[in-house]
Amino acid sequence: MGYEWCFYMDKEWSERNKKMQRLISAESTFADGIKCLIELREIVFTQISEIINGIPEKAFSELVNERTLAFLIWHTFRIEDIVIHNLILNDEQEFFKARWQKKNQSKIITTANELNGNEFVEFSKPLNIKELYNYAVAVKNSTNEMLKKIEYKDLKRTFSEEDKRRIEETGSVSHSDEAYWLIDFWCKKNVAGLIKMPLSRHWIMHVEEMRRIKNKLCKQARAGVNPVAYCGFSCNHCFLSEWCGSCRTEYNCCSFATCSPDRKCANVVCCKSKGLEGCYECSEIEFCKLGFYVEGNDGAAAAKAQALFMAKHGRKDFLKMQDLFHQKYQFAKTQEILGQDVHKGLEILEKIWEERKK
Repeated sequence: MGYEWCFYMDKEWSERNKKMQRLISAESTFADGIKCLIELREIVFTQISEIINGIPEKAFSELVNERTLAFLIWHTFRIEDIVIHNLILNDEQEFFKARWQKKNQSKIITTANELNGNEFVEFSKPLNIKELYNYAVAVKNSTNEMLKKIEYKDLKRTFSEEDKRRIEETGSVSHSDEAYWLIDFWCKKNVAGLIKMPLSRHWIMHVEEMRRIKNKLCKQARAGVNPVAYCGFSCNHCFLSEWCGSCRTEYNCCSFATCSPDRKCANVVCCKSKGLEGCYECSEIEFCKLGFYVEGNDGAAAAKAQALFMAKHGRKDFLKMQDLFHQKYQFAKTQEILGQDVHKGLEILEKIWEERKK
């Protein structure tokens, strides 16, 4: 049994991973390779942080593509914890040292490879997701500290039957056929091999899987929902539409919302308090500087121009205009076309709408 079933790599991550492997293979470039690896890990981990901060906690126990997000986070960092501490450093796992089982409220201490189907859901539901994330951060940081101290000569170090026994004694790997193979898999590698798999490639594969699950949940959340954001942007045409569930659902991943209290931007809060479907229904919109319309926000003028167009033409024609807009410019970031002047931006939209008649 292996990892082939979930193999997929983000192109940028893949190139960085190849570069890292090339650099650590020579003593003269080893230090640069470790630096490249730590940078790659930070970039990939950002995706986990965005998933944690961008969707509701209940999403982590949803079974999608036969997995759950909680399982993938747990599995990724339990494996790294075991490999780093039981094999490479021969010390105590972060999991046991800081009593993470109690903090995570987990029923198991293993890598969870032995689970399948609805067992993933039953495992995920009681987990404290914030503490699970904190555990992931602790393992990541611990590994990065180890990487900063490792030397080129350490890469060829191999592992023995004693190393296998030490892992077995922790109870961190189930004796089931689906999991026990891991111990042999790790111990047949040297330190260089472990760096190339659990510490880098393993991350990439499973974080890609997390992104696919999260994107599917966001798509499901948006089904049948008003496709226009409160501020005036069209979610159907947004360059973030593949991974955001819109500000009208619990799966709101708009960058502006994630920086707002309770992950709800001021435009959403204001519209709901006034009983409005969106800012485009508000008589005060033209001079509003609330929320997304705050001065200095890159997309403020573009959002307001679109909201003003909708106030005049209605949502149905606005969405038709958006189709024409993106056909003409073949571009997803409307703010870079509409600019920083609300009225000039509105003129561009009106011109596109008029051109449909020609």
